[in-house]
Amino acid sequence: MSKIDQILGKYGLSDKEVKVYLALLELGPSPVRKVAGKAGVNRGTTYDILKSLRDQGLAGYYHKDKHQYFVAEDPKKLFDAWQNKLESFTALKNDLKELVPQLRSIAKIVADRPVVTYYDGLAGVRIILQDVLDQVTLLPDKEYYTYSSASVRKYLYAAYPDFTEERISKKIKVKVIAIGAGGEVTSLAERKWLTKSESSPTYTLIYGGRLAMISTVEAGMPVGLIIQNRGIYETQRMIFSKLWQSLSTSVK
Repeated sequence: MSKIDQILGKYGLSDKEVKVYLALLELGPSPVRKVAGKAGVNRGTTYDILKSLRDQGLAGYYHKDKHQYFVAEDPKKLFDAWQNKLESFTALKNDLKELVPQLRSIAKIVADRPVVTYYDGLAGVRIILQDVLDQVTLLPDKEYYTYSSASVRKYLYAAYPDFTEERISKKIKVKVIAIGAGGEVTSLAERKWLTKSESSPTYTLIYGGRLAMISTVEAGMPVGLIIQNRGIYETQRMIFSKLWQSLSTSVK
């Protein structure tokens, strides 16, 4: 795949749209049959793609001697069209900001019923960690709590290498009760050890009305779950707080 193909693909054009668009640029004004032949795409699909390109402002057409000819617009229109997309995305972002509180208020209808979601593999672990950042960012104090298991910790680093940096950039604080050796104290983080001689099979995060647990199954594959329930969250937070107060930083 050429660099042109890659960039146009990132822009949002499909593989066939790229072929038809490039064929149109090379040919100049041409009937659909000729464009299809040049692009290596069947005629019916080419016609649909040309219509899509017209809608995006990347192609036009005119009639001459009872025949329809298609022509590529100036490639600068790609940039103009992208600017329009950015403006649309910005408007959508603002609309979503206004909509999220409304949707969250609707979600309160089922707030008393626990919702449990399961995740597999490193991709699943990353989703859990991203949810921690997303939810805690919305809190006034921007703080969450963690039982950090030495045996599971490496999977979090593998799934989301930049997690700590992003947490710090968002000014999110964390209190960590470490179970097992290792672990470093970073910015906006406090760490105490429950034990340094043995680890736990589960890594637990308590945050934003949720409880997340990450463990491993056979072959060392990480699995996790998120429990959304205010009562469970408050209970776990209370237990964590009591344990935190009882610990010192010099536990062996």
